[in-house]
Amino acid sequence: MNHIVLFEPEIPQNTGNIMRTCVATNTKLHLIKPLGFEIDDAHLRRSGVNYIDKLEYAVYENFEDFQSKNKGIYYYFTRYGHKPHTSFDYSHPKEDLYFIFGKESTGIPKEILQKDLDHCMRIPMTSNVRALNVSNAVAIVIYEALRQQDYNDLLREEPHKGADYLER
Repeated sequence: MNHIVLFEPEIPQNTGNIMRTCVATNTKLHLIKPLGFEIDDAHLRRSGVNYIDKLEYAVYENFEDFQSKNKGIYYYFTRYGHKPHTSFDYSHPKEDLYFIFGKESTGIPKEILQKDLDHCMRIPMTSNVRALNVSNAVAIVIYEALRQQDYNDLLREEPHKGADYLER
């Protein structure tokens, strides 16, 4: 199963967008405190639209609490990583994969990253940008993992207007 982990997220709109992406991709969301908002924050709900009730998520007191409750492969996203996100094999169907993103202002603490340098990565970009918006980075990464997993059970056709909508 795929998991998105937000380490001390600060901006409710980013987290709301990520919540929506998690619902769209059947991905569990993990939030590590402190949070820069309340879960019932109006900005969070607006960004997540009306999908939050379909979201599977958990909140943890700190990184140690998260680690003690979640076993699997951890991948850390940092602008200091040396490997691109596409250089890893995410196709293990029985593995729990945790994609960990840091807080918007400072990222994931160096002390955490140094313990697993082999799983530190970055999304390639020009030198004109320090980092992508975290909600964009999450979408890029989760869809790469899903592509490698042949999109699991995700729908490949629009379910509401019908598969033949464009032909009609």
